[in-house]
Amino acid sequence: MGVRTGVLLIVMMLIAALAALNWGTLSAPVVMSVGFMHVTAPLGLVMLALTVLLGVVFATYVVYLQSSMLLDARRQSKEMQAQRTLADRAEASRFTELRNFLESQENAHMERNAERHASLLARVEQVEATIGLRFELLERAISSRAEALKA
Repeated sequence: MGVRTGVLLIVMMLIAALAALNWGTLSAPVVMSVGFMHVTAPLGLVMLALTVLLGVVFATYVVYLQSSMLLDARRQSKEMQAQRTLADRAEASRFTELRNFLESQENAHMERNAERHASLLARVEQVEATIGLRFELLERAISSRAEALKA
């Protein structure tokens, strides 16, 4: 129980105790004016009834304020959840875009590597063919020299 609730409960108990202890005085009829006429009624009970009515009005007002605050908090919570969901979707979209970009960069890199590898293999084959041709020419030259020296 909060401090405010405790203070309010003590004040209500004091009012009830005063009303019980002074019931005779509260219920004694007196002549009172209500503005446009005079009536005979117990002034203490009228004042007590007005106090109770005022308490009920304030309690109703407090309940109204609390319910409106709860509704506002609920509405804000729903809006926050919607914004959070939207942000999560946007983040997921950015991650998807980043993944697609990285995949395309990797594919382009792999294609460039494959082209370089193919051109390197073609160059190696060309060098091998040239070396083989020169080796064959050298072999012919050596064999023709060897035959020329034998003859």
